[in-house]
Parts: sequence; structure tokens; C-alpha cells
Amino acid sequence: MTLNNKVIWITGASSGIGKSLAIELSNYPCQLILSSRRTDVLREVKQLCKQPENIAILPFDLADYKTMQNVAKNALKCFGKVDILVNNGGISQRSPIIETSIEVDKKLMEIDYLGTIALTKAILPHFIENQSGTFVVVTSLMGKFSSPLRSAYCGAKHALHGFFDALRLEHEKDNIKVTMICPGFVNTNVARNALTGDGSQQVHQDDMTENGLDPNVFVKQMVKAIKKEKFEAYIGKFEAIGIYVKRLSPRLLHWLVLRSKVK
Repeated sequence: MTLNNKVIWITGASSGIGKSLAIELSNYPCQLILSSRRTDVLREVKQLCKQPENIAILPFDLADYKTMQNVAKNALKCFGKVDILVNNGGISQRSPIIETSIEVDKKLMEIDYLGTIALTKAILPHFIENQSGTFVVVTSLMGKFSSPLRSAYCGAKHALHGFFDALRLEHEKDNIKVTMICPGFVNTNVARNALTGDGSQQVHQDDMTENGLDPNVFVKQMVKAIKKEKFEAYIGKFEAIGIYVKRLSPRLLHWLVLRSKVK
């Protein structure tokens, strides 16, 4: 798939993977719609991109999932169409299950799962009408296997895989593609912004996240996966091997994760 002349909509574009992806894609002859909650930060990202005249900003909050029909309508007004929706926005969590309020589980599901699928459903009729479209979904390796202290996050990411696998099957006939991007550790603020058991932010960085892939390196591999229309892409360092270990022996993966330094 070529990205030339495509309109690409990126959620969570104000920082981390989304910001780096916007800057990387601005090298292509395409048009971008950048979304997150903060207009001021989106404007800063836009100015870091090449060809800012080909970039629109559309702030909204994924937690307001009941408003996504209007959000999609506003996105279509930017350039008249959307060819690729990159569902990248979301939050993480770091706390033991026993200490995690059910309100934290609810918030993770509302933002990472319900917000994402509500936006997807809002733009889906446009893709069907055009008989073309691609959903790129940034989940996580934690959407394929789990690790301690991330129960709400893992649950929401696993749910995304179930939903989008079904969407891919239902809309093969409409030439609609789905690429699931599964990052391992990427050096972003995801850990600092992660919710703890009482709903407050963790604030400090995880060692594994600090030593993860540079987001600029990550997005180059991500773009390759999008172009190749991969069903799933596992992008990380040594942790990506967990995908294959689980296929071989879930018990072995359990043993390895228990003995790892993942916190």
C-alpha cells in the first residue's frame, strides 16, 4: 500500500508514538489529521512536521466515546475524506490487582477500548461507502500476553484484538484492512502517565520503558508494517519473543515473566 495522497488520521498525536508518527509521515506526500485532548500541544507537533499546510488538528477526548459521531464528521470536513485511521490514543496502568479500584478498570476500558471502537464505528460507514480504508490499531504486546501490575491495561488491549479481528473478517468484502501494531517497550511517557490503583498518575518512569526503543526508530518499523498491510506487527527488543514463547508453551512464558524485571 502506498501512503501517497492518503488522508491519515492519528489519535494520541501530542506525544510519544503518535507525535513521532506524525513527524515521520509528514515526509510523505499525504495529509494528516492530528488528534489528542490539547490543542496547544497539537499545534506544537504540527510545527515540527514538514508541510504543515497539509496538516489539520482536531482535538477531542477518547473518554467521551458517545460524541464520536460528531468527531468523525469534523474529521471528514478537514480534507473531505479519511483513508487511514491510526487508533493510537490511550493510557496505561501500573498497580497490583488487589490495590486497583474498579474505577481504574472502568477508565482504562472507556479510553483504550470503548473510545477506540466508538471512533472506529463512527468512521466505518465512510470506509464502506468508499470500499476502501485501513484501521491501524496501536495495541501492545500486552494485548497478546500479560505481565504483572498491568491487569486493566492488558484487559483493554486484549479486547481490542478481539474486536478488530472480527471487524477484519466482517469487512474483507468492503476492502477494509486492519493492522494491529503491538509495541514492546518504547521510551515514551506512557509509564509516567500510567494510572495507579487509586487513579493517580504514576509520575516516575519504568526502567524497562526508559531502555525501550526510541519512538523515532519504532515508527519507521510501524510505517513499514502499515505499507505491507500486515495483520499484526510485533515491534520491540527481546520482549517480542514472548509472542512466540506463548505459542510454544504458555507455562514457559509464565515462568519467564515471573523471573523478569518487568515492574
